[in-house]
Amino acid sequence: MTSRKLNVLVYNGTGTTVESVKHAIYSLRRLLSPNYAVIPVTDTVLLKEPWAPSCALLVFPGGADLGYCRVLNGQGNSIISQYVRRGGKYFGFCAGAYYGCKRCEFEVGNRPMEVIGSRELAFFPGTCRGGAFKGFQYNSERGARAVQINVKKETFKGVGVVPEVVTSYFNGGGAFVDANDPHNDVEILASYHDKLDVDGGAENAAVVYCRVGQGAAILTGPHPEFAPANLSPHHDIDGYTELIASLQAGDSDRVSFLKACLTKLGLEVSQESSGVPSLSRLHLSSIVSSNVDDLLYSWEEIISKEDGEEYIRAEHDTFHLEKPETRWSMSELKGTLPRNEITGELTTPSSSTEQALIDYTTIIKRITTHESAWPEAKATPYFNHHAFYSSLREYRQIDTDAEEWGDYLMYGEALTSTNTILEKNFKLLSKLPSGFTVTATTQVAGRGRGTNVWVSPAGSLIMSTVINHPGHLAVSRPIVFIQYLAAVAIVQAIKTYDKGYDELPVRLKWPNDIYARDPQNPSTYVKIGGILSNCVYSSGSYQVVLGIGINTTNGRPTTSLDALLPPHLAPFRIEKLTAHILTRLETLYRAFIRSGFTRDLEHSYYDEWLHGRQVVTLEAEGGVRARIVGITTDWGMLKAEELGRDDKPTGKMWALQSDENSFDFFRGLVKRKI
Repeated sequence: MTSRKLNVLVYNGTGTTVESVKHAIYSLRRLLSPNYAVIPVTDTVLLKEPWAPSCALLVFPGGADLGYCRVLNGQGNSIISQYVRRGGKYFGFCAGAYYGCKRCEFEVGNRPMEVIGSRELAFFPGTCRGGAFKGFQYNSERGARAVQINVKKETFKGVGVVPEVVTSYFNGGGAFVDANDPHNDVEILASYHDKLDVDGGAENAAVVYCRVGQGAAILTGPHPEFAPANLSPHHDIDGYTELIASLQAGDSDRVSFLKACLTKLGLEVSQESSGVPSLSRLHLSSIVSSNVDDLLYSWEEIISKEDGEEYIRAEHDTFHLEKPETRWSMSELKGTLPRNEITGELTTPSSSTEQALIDYTTIIKRITTHESAWPEAKATPYFNHHAFYSSLREYRQIDTDAEEWGDYLMYGEALTSTNTILEKNFKLLSKLPSGFTVTATTQVAGRGRGTNVWVSPAGSLIMSTVINHPGHLAVSRPIVFIQYLAAVAIVQAIKTYDKGYDELPVRLKWPNDIYARDPQNPSTYVKIGGILSNCVYSSGSYQVVLGIGINTTNGRPTTSLDALLPPHLAPFRIEKLTAHILTRLETLYRAFIRSGFTRDLEHSYYDEWLHGRQVVTLEAEGGVRARIVGITTDWGMLKAEELGRDDKPTGKMWALQSDENSFDFFRGLVKRKI
């Protein structure tokens, strides 16, 4: 399986600042979603993971580049350099730009801050000298300013419309000295407009494009990735309010310039910036509407009443319970209107070209409880509850062991994360029955393995289901197998969605990913879905929150189920597929509870997976070759037989366990002998 270059990796390891990383990820996701997945990575990932084959762009944000040198000099920089020289792309902002030059000269003569020395990457074959403007202080905004840069429009031919002058945030960046040397394969993309406080050479180059082997790098002293909407007021710093106002006035030009830079690096930029949607109401319903009242009664001890309103103040979020007929309270609506943080005045969404980073934990989540009827179509235009519950009933006629899962559904058009709403709010989770499901059209803080967070685009099937697994069965029915049951349930639900869908090329990748044959390159498989399982123990049960995400109708960033369909088959309906996944999952789980991970369940997993008889190399064992033969029936690890000369079995067996945070599960495997 060859990798497609769909990842934009933003370094967030040693040397970076939190603010610089946040600004870079925020702006890149707005401009590149849904074409690419923008993912933060540490120095450990760059050193030990096979990240390069799937990386479209490597980004080094602001911070202190000596920290980058400390952890990446030698092996790390060799990997990065090789990636770029073989066709990769690098974008360095401020410290990331100093780091990408052959020589760094920073605050020369200022002993406490002076940094002078060579750098290994040397994408720009000269010196980056700074700070271009004096006043920089580490971990402070006191040296920040809005600077103007003059764009060399001729360097962006074929890229689209670019502004002549851009106003950009600046805090300690450098100038690229003698960037116009004809012996260097370098283009100056923009120059500083104002006189510098250092010798920046004849051109005072602020942003440069460097050809490096088959690849390229853009290095910038200013911060065009800093959106003014995400800058907090600093009333103790003279002129900072004016700095923000100046950046806001020229923000559209900043965005256009950043788009042009990304396009010049060969990335496919979204024509319109992908804004982060506002959180919507959550709609709580049941297959029998009156049962919602019973569920609310079971929540009685966690509901508090304040000024006649009902709230659940859980560990991570606060939920406000409201009836459909009372949710248009004018005082409530007024309280939700955005205000300018500086003036306190009410604002409108059109008053800024950007949306700021949001702390979603501070926003009250509103749950509309539907106790007499399912939500009307106009209340949930992107999810038809009638279609969901009707499909649930129909599939239960086939999956006769499925009786309860999906009976309660909480849907939000835009929410933080279906997993977070359940798993991080234990006070609520502890009151939920098995099969309680949260689903969404869009997630603004979707969770993946490790600390990965992203905006999930519309067209994805997004759901999380609660499974209360009896504690006394934890040894004979290990929780680890629930993710395997879920993987089988997803593939089976897709292939039995309706007549004619059974030949769709959808498979499992161990331990819990869903892959499909790439319609653009049928010899390869690409990821279209995954499973995230979390659990807590309470009152004799393990409460499992099982999150599922599948590219259903959205074609980016990889492919989708709809893209696999022949012309005569109808597109997938997310409501119907969600219902079928639930009935298949409940059926498989009940069989698991009755008899454990039986031969039948084991072979159901093997029937759908990609790895039968696959030969892998165990790198930590000196390159030993092994053939995958199955999974262990105790803890679900990958089972492989060691191969000797002529690939004949040696008789030694290995159990392989994924670290569950690898770009490639053939790397990062923890081994033990069987």
